[in-house]
Amino acid sequence: MTAWRKSSHSEGGGAMECVEVAELGSCRVGVRDSKAPEAGHLALGQEALADLVTRIRRGELDLP
Repeated sequence: MTAWRKSSHSEGGGAMECVEVAELGSCRVGVRDSKAPEAGHLALGQEALADLVTRIRRGELDLP
């Protein structure tokens, strides 16, 4: 069974935009919406996930 983890920053404070991550093996990481886990997940390589996080932090993506 896959062990999904949610950021401690998502707990309390009314945070509504939450993601969960899980190690999927073969150097892959799963990312899913914590409010809709039944909708599936993205499977990313570790480098792709690191790049995504960097781009989000820099504000390079048009995110709501």
